[in-house]
Amino acid sequence: MGAVAVILKVMPESPDVDLEALKAAIREKIPGISDIRDEPIGFGLVALKVATVIEDEEGATETIEAKFLEVPGIDRAEIVDLSRMI
Repeated sequence: MGAVAVILKVMPESPDVDLEALKAAIREKIPGISDIRDEPIGFGLVALKVATVIEDEEGATETIEAKFLEVPGIDRAEIVDLSRMI
């Protein structure tokens, strides 16, 4: 097994969510986060693009998405890119 670099698009519950607090909560709850960036969507809503590394094993992508949904303030999280690390 190897490692996989994953980029997720994380949508906050509303435009009123404190993004800095949400970023801190993500880093606290989910180990291995390498980068978090803001991505303006429109109408005041900002998504977060989160980069992390997970093990290349069956069910790992579903598990990481589920971990994000456990963080208060997150409406949804979806994987938008993944690539096997060499």
